[in-house]
Amino acid sequence: MSNTSHTWITRAETSADIPAIHAINAAAFDTPAEADLVDALRADVAWIDGLSVVTTDQDGKLVGHALLTRCHIGDTPALCLAPVAVLPEYQRTGAGSVAIRAALDAAKGRGERFVTVLGHPEYYPRFGFSRASAYGIGISIDVPDEAMMALALDAGRPLPSGTVRYAAPFGI
Repeated sequence: MSNTSHTWITRAETSADIPAIHAINAAAFDTPAEADLVDALRADVAWIDGLSVVTTDQDGKLVGHALLTRCHIGDTPALCLAPVAVLPEYQRTGAGSVAIRAALDAAKGRGERFVTVLGHPEYYPRFGFSRASAYGIGISIDVPDEAMMALALDAGRPLPSGTVRYAAPFGI
């Protein structure tokens, strides 16, 4: 995907990428605890091989990543978009957006049906996410209603209702 000054390449994460991803998380998040949380999702039962996508520049430098992990909406298996991270000097260049789109495309290609995200309401609708509460989807912690969003990857399927259960590292 091209931005005015960048052409981004996306691919599935490999084990060789883990140190660079940790460095991206450490640079992108405000606290080490936030960076460690995203790192912890790689060692948990929530990990799904091929649904962590890295963004590189044309020279192969890793600049960002997006990670989809397992969650449930009620009893229905779903995915959760974990916090997306981009090196600070590459933020607002499209590096995060291209990783999100690639991860969602990979999930859809695998037959996954639903994705949730807890994040900035002005950012995620561009990917097709809408307010989860409109479908009876909630979360067990107190968050602003507009910050919990959901997406049906198969537009013909209605979203399930229920409480979202995240992977253990999220602590929710």
